[in-house]
Amino acid sequence: MSAADAFAAVALAAVCWDGVLSMAGSRSLRHALDYRMPFRDYDEAQMMQLLDSLLKQLREKGAQHLMVDGAAMLNARQRGAAFAVAAEIMRSDGPLQDDEQNILINLAAVLELDSALSSEILRVMDILHAEIECEG
Repeated sequence: MSAADAFAAVALAAVCWDGVLSMAGSRSLRHALDYRMPFRDYDEAQMMQLLDSLLKQLREKGAQHLMVDGAAMLNARQRGAAFAVAAEIMRSDGPLQDDEQNILINLAAVLELDSALSSEILRVMDILHAEIECEG
């Protein structure tokens, strides 16, 4: 598995942690990949081939194993970025649920991230995804 495939695998495993790929999760995953190198240079056929391959692996191995396999192929910088993307994708359908928090804690451990870094990323995601209260 290449580093690019591994990065996408970690993101897919995070968005499908509960065995469901929601429409919001699917859109968020595509957005997270589409603007990032090397994925932004993929044509539609290449992107579909990548996602089809990863979905096949997800069905065969399950999200946890796909996440572990992907994490093993990433360097430290890529692991931090993969965690941030996974954290953002998991927020695509609303505030984090307890199970989602636990998945992110597990992902940080699998990615061997320093707890200060993973906490900082989650704090930034809270700010990024804060509700905007408008006075009527």
